[in-house]
Amino acid sequence: MSKRLNPADILKGPSPLLLTAMLEPVAGDRFQPAGFPEIGHVIYKAPRKDGTVEQVCIVDSAASMANHLESVCQRGAHDCDLVEELDGLPYLRCVTNRAEGAEPATDREVVVTSLTEGHRIASSYFLNGYPMEGDTKATDKFDQTLISKFGIVLSKGNKAHPPASQWWNVFKTIFKFDPNSLVHGVLFPQWQIKIPRALTAHLEAFGARRVDRSGVKFDRLGKTTSGQPIFAVDDATAESIRATFVLDVSLIRSFGRKKTDELLGLSDEQQELLVALGLWKVKNLLESPFRYRSGCHLRCITIRSGGEDVEIEVDIKEAINNAGFGKQPITDVFWPREELYREGPESRAKPDDSNDGAEGEDDE
Repeated sequence: MSKRLNPADILKGPSPLLLTAMLEPVAGDRFQPAGFPEIGHVIYKAPRKDGTVEQVCIVDSAASMANHLESVCQRGAHDCDLVEELDGLPYLRCVTNRAEGAEPATDREVVVTSLTEGHRIASSYFLNGYPMEGDTKATDKFDQTLISKFGIVLSKGNKAHPPASQWWNVFKTIFKFDPNSLVHGVLFPQWQIKIPRALTAHLEAFGARRVDRSGVKFDRLGKTTSGQPIFAVDDATAESIRATFVLDVSLIRSFGRKKTDELLGLSDEQQELLVALGLWKVKNLLESPFRYRSGCHLRCITIRSGGEDVEIEVDIKEAINNAGFGKQPITDVFWPREELYREGPESRAKPDDSNDGAEGEDDE
């Protein structure tokens, strides 16, 4: 009988929680790993304790796995709305007016959200936009809202580091606007605020072998100069494929505590939501075949923790309700259309040109 995992027990238990899932291709035995410029996919020789060497293939990095774990929150690949189970979970949306000069109160559309942007709440799509207060655009940008709620004072050089007593406000504020950012990590380099990933994952194949094959592009109408090029395609096959998930429970517990009768940072219920959200993501990624890329469609065989099979039990709706969010959990941050889609040199301020290498940045 499988051991059952639930957020309340995990929050009080040992850290980190380590989950391993064995996967297999939905059809056949070949799969397409992550590719890297000029070298294709990576197969490295991993030394083992018995003196042997095993061929290991990187199928997906921690950054790519974070992308996949966030994608299960959305209703579809091109749908920014969250799935019904996550109703009530706060997140941010970058919105703009559909036509230049139109009023944002009556005519606006969603561009991106904090679950689709690599920097999450720290993305310039949100920091440099204007939060909507009902149908009214605020006069100050969203970064000023965060500065105020974080309790940090900026010097003339726009650099600040929260004193120890203000970090509780940092955790509470990020949780209020976008708890997902506390699960996957976030970096505000301009304020020297870095929160590492609480949930980390990677996907590897063991006993891997490279499969070299080719493809061909046909130009049937003769409208290009490419002719009929043949190109290389890298696949792989392996003895086993394993996804590893590490949940840093100690990090989540560090987001809040009680000091005599005073609550600092996040409450137990709020910390439990972060655990529940992490487990819910893992569960939904694994419970049905998932396409990590077009040629990498995998299904889960078993999930194990501590040497035994486990089942993940999460009532995410109850966890969201217990976290104490307001009636309007979604924050719309407005960009005028003419500003959002303006043309200009690379040096001009535009969304996400300032946080390269951030903890929250994900790649594919």
